[in-house]
Amino acid sequence: MIHPGKFFIFLLVLILYGLCTPYGADHLLAQFEHTPPFSSQVHADALVILGGGRWRNAPEYGGDTLSGMSLERVRYGAKLWRIHRLPIVVSGGNPHGGTPEAVIMKTVLNEELNVPVTWVEPRSDTTFENARNCRALLPAGIHAIILVTHAWHIPRAQYAFEQAGFAVIPAGTGYALTRPPRWTDFLPHFSAVRDLGLVVHEGLGWVWYHLRTDFSVRLPLLFQ
Repeated sequence: MIHPGKFFIFLLVLILYGLCTPYGADHLLAQFEHTPPFSSQVHADALVILGGGRWRNAPEYGGDTLSGMSLERVRYGAKLWRIHRLPIVVSGGNPHGGTPEAVIMKTVLNEELNVPVTWVEPRSDTTFENARNCRALLPAGIHAIILVTHAWHIPRAQYAFEQAGFAVIPAGTGYALTRPPRWTDFLPHFSAVRDLGLVVHEGLGWVWYHLRTDFSVRLPLLFQ
């Protein structure tokens, strides 16, 4: 008979193994991807692209540059601009110092992708601040927006922007499950650890944003 303690340890190891594989982590991350791919048959007033991180002091670029996630969002935003020709807003700050993400995003869009940027919002350190600061920056006539970010980030980002007063048309990129699984997806990989971090971040962020909204009157100024 298997000792209950040994069975528990075996089960825990099995679960941890599964979570450390691309197959397990991607399926968890996909639970946040509630919206289908963007449909071009929409009407909007502006295109908002959210930053997704920077590489600090990249020697090959002579300074700060966009991370892979930011580049994915910027590239998809450029694609949508070529379809809709809407004014673009780029939003992202510099929580750890250096050049704000939004400034780098504008440079990449202008100089590398030949896409114009109308507004730059460089002060936001969180998605909640992205939404609040974009609302303060944009004219009152900008109401309906196409919101470009990663598919797993859409639920939290859409909620934040709707709370700020926008009508949001989500445009997700980087979906977690886009191909049939391969045998290597069942082996542990560092990408799975990254995705697990995103799962925890999005889950906690979703809970916090709802608590922040539902109890905003009672929360101390420290959390505003």
